[in-house]
Amino acid sequence: MRTPKQKILLALKIIVVTFITTIIAFFVFRNLLLKQEITRVSSKMERDYNCSFSIKNAVFVGLSGLKLSEIILVPKKADTLFKIHQLETSVSLIHLLVGEIQLGTLEINNGYVQLVKNKNGRNFQAFLKKDKDDKLYSEKRDYAKFVYRIISKVLNLVPTDMKIENLTFKLNDDGKKATINFQKLRLVNKQLETSIKVQTKNFTQRIRIQGFADPRNKVADIRFFNIDTGAIKMPYLDERFNLKSSFDSIRLNIQNIDKSGGELHIDGFASITNLMINHAKIANKDVVIKNARFDYRFLLGSDFISIDSSSTVQFNKVKFHPYLAYETEEDTIYKLKVAIPKMKAQDFISSLPDGLFTHFQGMEAEGDFEYKLDFNFNKNKPNQLVFDSKMKKNNLLITKYGEANLNKLNGEFVYRAIINNVLQRPVLIGSTNPNYTPIDQISLYLQKCVLTSEDPSFFSHRGFINEAFKQSIIKNIRTKKFSRGASTISMQLIKNVFLTREKTVSRKLEEILLVYILENNRIASKERMLEVYFNIIEWGPNIYGIGEAAQFYFQKKPADLTLKECLYLATIVPKPKKFMWQFDKEGKLKPFAKQQQKFLSTIMLRRAVLTPEDTIGFSNPLILTGVAHSLLNLKVKDSSAIDSLTVEEPFGL
Repeated sequence: MRTPKQKILLALKIIVVTFITTIIAFFVFRNLLLKQEITRVSSKMERDYNCSFSIKNAVFVGLSGLKLSEIILVPKKADTLFKIHQLETSVSLIHLLVGEIQLGTLEINNGYVQLVKNKNGRNFQAFLKKDKDDKLYSEKRDYAKFVYRIISKVLNLVPTDMKIENLTFKLNDDGKKATINFQKLRLVNKQLETSIKVQTKNFTQRIRIQGFADPRNKVADIRFFNIDTGAIKMPYLDERFNLKSSFDSIRLNIQNIDKSGGELHIDGFASITNLMINHAKIANKDVVIKNARFDYRFLLGSDFISIDSSSTVQFNKVKFHPYLAYETEEDTIYKLKVAIPKMKAQDFISSLPDGLFTHFQGMEAEGDFEYKLDFNFNKNKPNQLVFDSKMKKNNLLITKYGEANLNKLNGEFVYRAIINNVLQRPVLIGSTNPNYTPIDQISLYLQKCVLTSEDPSFFSHRGFINEAFKQSIIKNIRTKKFSRGASTISMQLIKNVFLTREKTVSRKLEEILLVYILENNRIASKERMLEVYFNIIEWGPNIYGIGEAAQFYFQKKPADLTLKECLYLATIVPKPKKFMWQFDKEGKLKPFAKQQQKFLSTIMLRRAVLTPEDTIGFSNPLILTGVAHSLLNLKVKDSSAIDSLTVEEPFGL
């Protein structure tokens, strides 16, 4: 009988012998096994992806090396996906025995990878489909586990020593072409150095990537910069999306990737200098951020993904702490928090990106402020949306205005609307213009009607209506587009007097900041703002201001308008040039137009803005008696009507 100790020793001997036998068998038959594996992969490519995969020569070199030549993957009836002339690599045998592939070294000489999209389709289409049997897709997603698994697989495929020469990545998107040629790439002793040539239809440049990379310890510090003079231009984006972008240099630092306690932590920072972006939807000129840095801490758990609030974003002199989270524990919840610590107002103004806030150039301010934003959206409970924006000011004062001099509202000035980038005729906002109407000479009915339909809380809010803004966000999220705004009269006034009607990010951001400054520094009284608003808004084709509108529609002064006429004028404010479509061929209001006015009057009665006595005679038909009548599509032309609106003098300066 063997003792327990002898049994353990015997078991160890059997394991060692079995292991050695397996290793010997592997080395004896490894080339045969390699050919079988290549045949298996080739069959799978043809069966599952309708592709032809081949390797001309494949042999083992030394203990763990592998040398391949002429590796080609060609989708049927499509362009070659990749072709590598020669590839030599080594793998970790220990990881291979446990079913993992970890590259030790890698050498590639001459080859290309190309993605092609044309009238025949995409040569990579077959590889976009998800494998339903793949555990990565079939199991319930644990975000920390899933991402860590992907990161580990990717980093295991990054060799500790790498030498690549003349490897080209090609992109052809219906004739929009870009090539990135790695003329040289070295990773030796954890030091990375490259020489890359980028070529498109519009430019050619050389880029270098340098730095430190240690894939086994999951750390890196890499810099991208231009070998030649000038900025690094982003290829393909300009042709594909009309987005021009460039930068002087980028630095990417990964300090830690660690999974413990069911959570994944990713720490590091990224920085960029002289980032330039140009797109028609962003601004009408180049937007430049001189210096930006993001010190990040990503946290992932089984049911959440987040950017921790210890992260810091800094551009120029502005620094803030963001918190962003996506949670799926019970409901799907999106969270965003932004905290800007106390900073000088002038530092904030001078840090605004060039080209994005052109109307703030030259503005000067005193004092300081701090800001906090709290946003929470539950996809299953949208009406519980949280949007809380708070600014704490300390002796904040605008001492000098930039291009948008808000004090302009308090005096006489010339207003010229811009429609479709075309400057319209000048309209004088002041008593010198006979059509200009002071607020006390505008019918109270009209003031009440327009305020009710456009901005009921105008006299109490500070430029923004929080509840309307929340409802706007909810609808935009539901429709997945900007289908609803939350514009106040203050916002419309700023947009009309100081900005253009272009639909860009720049214009909207400027509008928000200018409204905040206007309303919170009491630059103009509410009464003055409303008076200017009534005298500049468009009321019809080439009709600006209520003085022109009252004459154009009813041959009256604004003070003499009836309730019914005021209800009509209030309902056409959103689309004044299409007023004629509210009337039928008899010159009478169509049912939908009558319903709009009835709806508005009902709201005003319910809010006690009107009394029942105000609506006496409301059933009388609305009749256009001014020039507007001649623009209606009537069955029989009124011979007394003016032919067309061609003379501007009665309504102009």
